[in-house]
Amino acid sequence: MIPKSGSIDRRQFLTWAGVAALGLLAGSRLYADPPGDSAGRFLFVEAEGFTDRGGWELDQQSMDQMGSPYLLAHGLGVPVRDAVTQVTFPGAGRYRVWVRTKDWVAPWNAPGTPGRFQLLIDGQALPETFGTKGAAWHWHDGGTVTLGAEAELALHDLTGFEGRCEAILFCADLAFEPSNEVAALTAFRRRLLGLPDAPEDGGSYDLLVVGGGLAGTCAALAAARGGLRVALVQDRPVLGGNGSSEVRVWPQGSIQQEPFPHLGDMVAELIPADEQRGMNGAAAPLFNDTRKLAVVDAEPRLTVLLEHRLMTVDAVDQHIRSVVVQSTVSARQQRLHARLFADCSGDAKMGYLAGADHEYELDKPLMGSSNLFSVLDAADPQQVLACECKDKAALAMATAEGRVAQPFPRCPWALDLTNKPFPGRGKFGNGRDNLSKFERQWYWESGFDKNPIADIELIRDHNFRAMYGAWDALKNVDGLYPNHRLGWSAFIAGKRESRRLLGDVVLDGKHFMDGLAWDDAAFPCSWHIDLHFPNKRYAEGFAGNEFVSDFTRGKDYRYQGIYWAPYRCLYSRNVSNLFMAGRDISVTKSGLGAVRVMRTCGMMGEVVGKAAAICIRHGTEPRAVYHQHLAELQAALREPGAARVE
Repeated sequence: MIPKSGSIDRRQFLTWAGVAALGLLAGSRLYADPPGDSAGRFLFVEAEGFTDRGGWELDQQSMDQMGSPYLLAHGLGVPVRDAVTQVTFPGAGRYRVWVRTKDWVAPWNAPGTPGRFQLLIDGQALPETFGTKGAAWHWHDGGTVTLGAEAELALHDLTGFEGRCEAILFCADLAFEPSNEVAALTAFRRRLLGLPDAPEDGGSYDLLVVGGGLAGTCAALAAARGGLRVALVQDRPVLGGNGSSEVRVWPQGSIQQEPFPHLGDMVAELIPADEQRGMNGAAAPLFNDTRKLAVVDAEPRLTVLLEHRLMTVDAVDQHIRSVVVQSTVSARQQRLHARLFADCSGDAKMGYLAGADHEYELDKPLMGSSNLFSVLDAADPQQVLACECKDKAALAMATAEGRVAQPFPRCPWALDLTNKPFPGRGKFGNGRDNLSKFERQWYWESGFDKNPIADIELIRDHNFRAMYGAWDALKNVDGLYPNHRLGWSAFIAGKRESRRLLGDVVLDGKHFMDGLAWDDAAFPCSWHIDLHFPNKRYAEGFAGNEFVSDFTRGKDYRYQGIYWAPYRCLYSRNVSNLFMAGRDISVTKSGLGAVRVMRTCGMMGEVVGKAAAICIRHGTEPRAVYHQHLAELQAALREPGAARVE
């Protein structure tokens, strides 16, 4: 059974990750048993395979735990447009219908079922309402129905409050009950969906980069411009990670510093200077996903695999040979071979699966994850025009007609903040309501005592409960903002802390404070030692479920000037061909506080890409760059980011 929460060891992880890799789906994702098998005919429909997802979002964050992505009705309280697909059954007749879903607030024994949705078959809703039972993912029995040879299926959201569907199963054997045990379920998928025994050959590369945040994107760019054949694997449809339009954390950190003033050129190329002042949670165009994709698409030696997730790693004698990646849309698997690998995944998944030494301090408070959100004034036509709401057309028409009131339903299943303080609420504290302190703020954060990998869905959902509970309190308890509504919220969590891979140097906060100099100084750090923890002002009554953070401040957390971190924290100390860049590099927790901001992570990626080119040029591995080719690396760091090996 896949652990649903808490700590897991590598053996457990390898067991269920391997099973999930074998059991995930392939092809068109709609297959049935042979028609002659009348006693056991099935139709298995994956929600992510719907031809029209409507207003539902594809969420892959928990694939490692549950074996598949799912669709999420992320409507901020407004029901989203139906997801629709056409299916062909093994034959006409009577079928029992099962829907894999959950009641997402049940882990907290919260009253109400906000994630309700219906399954429509040829426009007719089944009597059963889904998303109303069970704290864990399970098969919800939808009863029996008589069907013809073909039908249109639709997921019909009833609330806009985070309903979710992973798969639909039609069984001609009315007594059949599908397993909720993940290993058995994935084997069942494999049989029904015709999954190939082996992944397709995805080709061979000089460098394979996993993770398309700024660190991974810059690593791939630098390596490709250095003459390498590179593959970049990213499990979302956009690049930028926390700095994308999906998460919207504004990148921080000083770039282009002496003595390597061109280090950071690629970061600036992805985030141009005229856009380097922004704010968390700002509108999508400011994060310019299109520009990032255009920059990488312009590199002929760079292959980008968007919407592909790392599933397994083949490593022998502490040397990675290949990885298997899976499409989050079609579920086709590919095996990718490379000479060098870079783990820029944030969670250090590739290094972990390869057996890399790592640090993971689950026994201590962790920095949590955020889901930023923003609000808009429906009485302001300009804000409505720029709205990213799922019902923008209806909102615009109502605004034009002067119907601008925006009621919001009570949310008894959310955090009860009726008589509690939270940022921006003037009822507690200084007596002034301040919308700018409420929306677009980094400190809406939870998961301080949760596993940021195994519990990421729970952490994200708790962020939702805090957001909805606070908005309910402002609108319905305090009577504020009658014309305002939630306009946008991230459903992909913005993580701050996870596993860290260990290199030949483990960088600590004390190194920053003492100003320790390194002979392999490689990238500049400018952010203070920024560690997050629950904000005591808002923690009363929420022990273990805090939802607002604070940060370390004062002279004990600020070092003098720019600090140059060493190259030796950018490669694994025991997996010979593994680099890392981003928040999973070789640092202690205090060291992480200073290096984790995105522009700094992007420069790490540039260093890794340039070091990888040196490795391929000399037929060597990352450690040898320090011992034998350090001067060459330093020379490469002085070259303009746009320079290319032709």
